[in-house]
Amino acid sequence: MNWEQLLSLKRFGDTHKRLRKEQNETRLGFEVDYDRIIFSSAFRSLQDKTQVIPLSKTDFVHTRLTHSLEVSVVGRSLGRLAGQKILEKHPQLEKSHAYRMNDFGAIVAAAALAHDIGNPPFGHSGEKAIGEYFSHGNGKRFKDELSPKEYQDLVKFEGNANGFKILTQNKPGIAGGLRLSYATLGAFIKYPKESLPHKPTQNIADKKFGFFQTEKEIFEEVATELGLLKTGKDGDVSYYRHPLAFLVEAADDICYTIIDFEDGINLGLIDEDYALEYLIKLVKDNINTGKYNSLTNTADRLSYLRALAINTLITEAVETFLKNEDAILAGNFHQGLLDKSKYEAQIDDIIKISIEKIYQSEEVISKEIAGYKMLSHLLDTYTEALLSHKAEENSNFNKLVLKSVPNLAYLQDENSVYRRLLEICSHTASLTDGFTVASFEKYKGGIKL
Repeated sequence: MNWEQLLSLKRFGDTHKRLRKEQNETRLGFEVDYDRIIFSSAFRSLQDKTQVIPLSKTDFVHTRLTHSLEVSVVGRSLGRLAGQKILEKHPQLEKSHAYRMNDFGAIVAAAALAHDIGNPPFGHSGEKAIGEYFSHGNGKRFKDELSPKEYQDLVKFEGNANGFKILTQNKPGIAGGLRLSYATLGAFIKYPKESLPHKPTQNIADKKFGFFQTEKEIFEEVATELGLLKTGKDGDVSYYRHPLAFLVEAADDICYTIIDFEDGINLGLIDEDYALEYLIKLVKDNINTGKYNSLTNTADRLSYLRALAINTLITEAVETFLKNEDAILAGNFHQGLLDKSKYEAQIDDIIKISIEKIYQSEEVISKEIAGYKMLSHLLDTYTEALLSHKAEENSNFNKLVLKSVPNLAYLQDENSVYRRLLEICSHTASLTDGFTVASFEKYKGGIKL
């Protein structure tokens, strides 16, 4: 892979090549990507989606929206630091094509901003609830009407693939979704493969999948334009990652490792003194003990350690990226950047505590259980309205449901069962935590949990 191709400014529908040296410096293409994401309704919905605690009434706990904003800030720093060194190593990128350090930062920041845009309500349990509706629930009845890859898309419903769908989907009057640059789309795709074959390997990019069958064509167009390296065999679509996807992933890993941990402390789920010890272990090589000891307030100490930990991991991730740049460009680097960190043990300790004390806390589990029930009921309601009857024979209740969900009503004339089911899943995933509760109560006739 080569950087000139990887930094493509092309957008869906372009007929002419966009050149970096012809860009308006006051409104660069990669910065336009960020603007389009932040003004999208899908991004706004993240303000009421779970990051740590579903339906939290505590205002300082992170939502998907605040988490995404913080990941984009960290991503911008990672991109700029890496970009500065890449331009020094490949001076023709600046001399011949006019790429700048900030271009790398803008690409990573935009992709990082969108990294959770396809996630369902109630966090990762929402993904599982949608998938299990088709593997173990009433949705299993559609299996024989779908191809193996179509069925796998549903039973392993993936927020990353749904995010790519949101960013690129053709809709009536809206061609190419948000029409982001292909460089940003490439950096967004952490798992550049389709859902089958599902063969987990040592390659981190094989862990999940990055697009549904409906977006297969646009994915391949993006991958070809960027010059991504193919790994798929026998017609299966799979590629090596865009190099900047490693930085997007690192930004996310840094934020959820440190900031979810901080949320757990603020919620009282993790003992403050105990937690501070673990953060100190992470930053022991960089801590200013005099400054730290002068802070008498626990909140101030926590804030200082959090900022220092994030900065420490940013520096470490960039060093790892640059040290392995040649291997990454050749498709021979298969780990997350933090997996090779010298702080791996400290990071693992923090994540282990977060899993035990936060993600598996009674409050989280009880709300995730309720989320399972609500999402399953909504999927039942939508599939019954859209697939169980011919339109002219549909019950009045189902007709009312479709009137209440115009995003699905237009699909009554869609012949593909797969497309209708996938749109139902995508619509359900687009709901906020609060709107999921409200919709559940509405369809249940006002019954509250």
